Amino acid sequence: MPIRLIALDIDGTLLDSRWRLTDANRHAIQEATRRGIEVALVTGRRYDFALPVAQDLGCPLTMIVNNGGLIRSSDGQTRLKRLLPVEVARAVLEMASKWRDGAAVIFDRPRENQLILERLDRGDSVRYAHYLRKLDFIGIVSPIESCLTESPLEVIFSGTVVEMDEIERLLLSSPLARDLKLASTKYASKDFAMLDVLPPGCTKGSALAEWATLQGLKRSEILAVGDNHNDLEMLEFAGIPVVMQNCVPELKSYGWHETDSNDDSGVAAAIERFALSEATSCA
Repeated sequence: MPIRLIALDIDGTLLDSRWRLTDANRHAIQEATRRGIEVALVTGRRYDFALPVAQDLGCPLTMIVNNGGLIRSSDGQTRLKRLLPVEVARAVLEMASKWRDGAAVIFDRPRENQLILERLDRGDSVRYAHYLRKLDFIGIVSPIESCLTESPLEVIFSGTVVEMDEIERLLLSSPLARDLKLASTKYASKDFAMLDVLPPGCTKGSALAEWATLQGLKRSEILAVGDNHNDLEMLEFAGIPVVMQNCVPELKSYGWHETDSNDDSGVAAAIERFALSEATSCA
């Protein structure tokens, strides 16, 4: 059955290891949309942080961001939004107060104060580099819990892989476990990880499934490509799941299709193999 929707992770998948969009990936995506195939960027990034990538692609795209917390269609309209209750967000921040230097609260706001931190330390080279390009969206509030005047999209922790694993174990063993969903993204080579605390049932996969239903799409008509732990549910849902050569080892254990690495335009290779070869050419 021809592919009608391509779901693509961004970091570690669409972008290379220097966070650049390769010409091959751009051209393959443009050709797919030209042939009438919908392309969705499905990412843990916030909308405005994913938008420059979408603009660089230069074609209509659906944006599934915040690990499934927000969907915006190619006309810029919000189609789905899931919020984390204020009381859950506050309890998470209090329970994980040991790691508050790496905590952030994310809101659905036009621009300013989308991302709230308690502090931003220039001496913290990893986190500062991570946030440096996002300063226009960041607000500083201390104590960070006082920013919770409305329900956020999510709470995020960032730090070493060991630190994020520790927070994950703490939250999953607590009474809060039933009131939230965790999404983990790990970059072992950099010893950097992020843990997203989301509303219950909120994943890339659940959002993709809901969007597919609204569009009248079957799972067999969906190609998904990803590389990290937070892509698992998306890949499980897609009729054709493809992992990157550079993906975390756990994803390779599922026996899914494998494409080239992100430095070798693996997204383009997957699109050409599974979507363009099946789509009718307009030429």
